[in-house]
Amino acid sequence: MSQFARLVLVLACLCALGVDARAAPKTVCTITVNSDDEREVLKASLPSDEFRFVELVERGRPDWLASACQQKVSCDVLVISGHFDGGTEFYTDRLDSREYLPVDEMERVACSESCPGLFTQLKEVYLFGCNTLNSQAMRSASAEVARSLVRAGHAPADADKLARLLGERHGESNRDRMRHIFKDVPVVYGFPGKAPLGRTAGPLLDRYLRAGGEFGTGRASPKLLASFAASSMTATAGMTDSDARAGFRRDVCRFNDDRLNPAQKVTFLHELLGRDMAEVRMFLDHIERYSATLTSSVRATPAVAGALQSIAHDDAARMRYLEFARDADDPAVRVRMASLARHLGWLSTGQERDLVIDMLGERLAGNGVGIGDVDLACTLNKNGVLDAELPRLNVAPEKARNAGHAAVLACLGSADGRARVLRAWASPSADEVSIAQAYLSHRPLADVGELRQVTGEVARMTAAEAQVRALHALARHRLSDPESMQALTQLFRDTKAVDVQRAVAGVLIRADYQAIATPELSRALRKQRLKSNEGQDLVDAFLRRLDLASDRPALSRAAVAPVIE
Repeated sequence: MSQFARLVLVLACLCALGVDARAAPKTVCTITVNSDDEREVLKASLPSDEFRFVELVERGRPDWLASACQQKVSCDVLVISGHFDGGTEFYTDRLDSREYLPVDEMERVACSESCPGLFTQLKEVYLFGCNTLNSQAMRSASAEVARSLVRAGHAPADADKLARLLGERHGESNRDRMRHIFKDVPVVYGFPGKAPLGRTAGPLLDRYLRAGGEFGTGRASPKLLASFAASSMTATAGMTDSDARAGFRRDVCRFNDDRLNPAQKVTFLHELLGRDMAEVRMFLDHIERYSATLTSSVRATPAVAGALQSIAHDDAARMRYLEFARDADDPAVRVRMASLARHLGWLSTGQERDLVIDMLGERLAGNGVGIGDVDLACTLNKNGVLDAELPRLNVAPEKARNAGHAAVLACLGSADGRARVLRAWASPSADEVSIAQAYLSHRPLADVGELRQVTGEVARMTAAEAQVRALHALARHRLSDPESMQALTQLFRDTKAVDVQRAVAGVLIRADYQAIATPELSRALRKQRLKSNEGQDLVDAFLRRLDLASDRPALSRAAVAPVIE
């Protein structure tokens, strides 16, 4: 065969290959949890003979991801559109839709390899949601981690270095987690912060594609990143087996892999609890999530019950674990570790309560009690189970007068503490008002007389910043008392601060304002509305609603005379 003939044959083969490639279009899988702007632009802009689209979400079907697995869908490109709450799930703000995509479920599918074509064949992933590739670690190695390593025999300098390495390995940012899930995927696009809404992202995609932009090639496109530069779109690659964090991914997957039975997972948990407690602490989130899946029926199976008994009887691991828990700097971590210890059979219910009360006593003995302590105490005692433990907490009188200390005591059932918090609600100190706000988010007032008294005190405040916070706390109570609402409308007229007017509007728009709505009141408030340079806001929304309500019969003019004069 001549050289020319061979060349013709090669060219013919290459052309045939090209035809075959075009005959097998790439599959673009879309998960449309919120807006469909991105999906519709892609469908309209990409050649239909080169790309086919499969929407994985089946409206009204909660197990749509499992359904896609059963149908053996194979994806070349994945596009996820939805709000992202910073690490837990993709979700929607649409009232006509309830679909969502939990990250835990994505992790389970990836670790189990139960859908080999869904994630493992991907060339590109597009994550249209805020913070999807945020690199900020969700957890860090706190001071007790280094102290634990010293107790285990490491020199202080080595312990600090190891603690930093543990923090890097286990910090798990959103970016890390997406790299875990989309293992071996060449390109994963996302956003380190705020992402554009679909109505903005769609046109940006359209312009990029119409200008000849690449799609589905498995190569990061500088032009695409430039198109979304205003939102700082970034790109990364899925993790590989040679990645420094690959071992951590394997450990995490052992909790999520459906190919392992519960007894095997509990056995792995026991192995993990035998490591340095510093590393166990960094795994706490994963251990808690897995422990929550162990229902009573699963625990009762012989294999699982035996594996759990082995953990419960491991005195060495128990001693090291509880020593670390008591040394934890963060009170919330102590509580979480105590709860887990009870689930592992290392503490009785009474012993867990003792550890919690000891922790609260230590916090109350110090000076740094803040909003976090109030939230924790009220959450722990939301059902009043710790009320009986209040006498065990001996707090010095001068500390009990502090708003933070009083709020913690109020959460634990102290009537004196509660009275002090209600006084702090109208305090000129913004910090004290914040403490009251934290307490009231857990223990809102129900008595109309108390609400009326507090509302009057808040209306008489003179410190604008503190008053705004106090009004925000009041907004949770959905007022229905006309006298209280009249006090607030008078405050609206008297204040010289736009922020205070907005805060008043925030209270009244949630209240039963129809009870005081009249045309005279509406005109009076509009007349006193302070100018704002920020356009339409909550004040305008409230005034519009008040106008609508005042068109209907309300209370007599005499009832609102003190307000409108």
